[in-house]
Amino acid sequence: MTVQTEILTLIKSAKTIIIQRHQRPDPDAIGSQLGLADIIKTSFPAKRVLTPGKQYHGFDWLGQMDEVTEEDYQDALVLVLDTANQPRVDGELYNTGKTLVKIDHHPNDDAFGDPQWVDVDASSTSELIYDFYAANSKDLTLTANAARLLYAGIVGDTGRFLYSATKPSTMRAAAALMEAGADATAVNRIEDTITLPVARLSAYVYEHLTQLDSGAAYVILTNEIMDSFEIGDASTAGVVPLPGRIDTVEAWAIFVQQKEGDFRIRLRSKGPAINELAKLHDGGGHPMASGAKAADQQEIEQVVRELDQVARQYKKEV
Repeated sequence: MTVQTEILTLIKSAKTIIIQRHQRPDPDAIGSQLGLADIIKTSFPAKRVLTPGKQYHGFDWLGQMDEVTEEDYQDALVLVLDTANQPRVDGELYNTGKTLVKIDHHPNDDAFGDPQWVDVDASSTSELIYDFYAANSKDLTLTANAARLLYAGIVGDTGRFLYSATKPSTMRAAAALMEAGADATAVNRIEDTITLPVARLSAYVYEHLTQLDSGAAYVILTNEIMDSFEIGDASTAGVVPLPGRIDTVEAWAIFVQQKEGDFRIRLRSKGPAINELAKLHDGGGHPMASGAKAADQQEIEQVVRELDQVARQYKKEV
């Protein structure tokens, strides 16, 4: 029995299914969560399917989250999607159901759930959910809305098919989702659109980006800077890819100060693996895209030195 078949068997036997994703979600987290929910609701109308998590106005176009209670988890099947580490699950009750399943494409450093379906070669968890549907298409129904949600997740995690995680299988999945009703033009336009404050912050990032000889680069966005642009942490996702467009930048870090004073670190790369560096600073992720934390300026400087070393080592090896 494949893991896809095992998960389908669990879905068929459950009356209540709760699908969760990670905190501070991106299009893949929400797209896979709501896309799978749509598939299950359409395929098995009698089942109760809930999708908890904080609602972010910027993702209203994808759908709405559900309110859940402790009682909802009694005898429930809980599917945690696109979440590498348990502390990142959006919701504290995820492990109080009858069965816990993990579906993810990040490195499986925190092996929770039974069964677990983790495929680090997949472009996104949304691609995995499409694969789940395709493997069980005799039992499942893919609506145009589910196709839109999964396509949005794939587009989000591949940077509109720019990143190296984009494989032929990714393009085949995207094509199939378009054939199922996903409006690729509409989704691409929404994900490519930024607000005026983000546009102005983008100019600031380019103007204040520090680039080292190694090809490493970084910028620090303090609370004062963020307040001057009238922008919050959630909106900084739009500026994360920007340094990578510079031909001499190989790996970069964007330090975003939190209200408590510490910093969230967004690490990206076009070649050097940066996920091991992230693990040294309470983080993790993919070799080319990771997240971490820095307590203060001293730790920021340490991360910059380590990123510089990673980039220099990469230069020697290529």
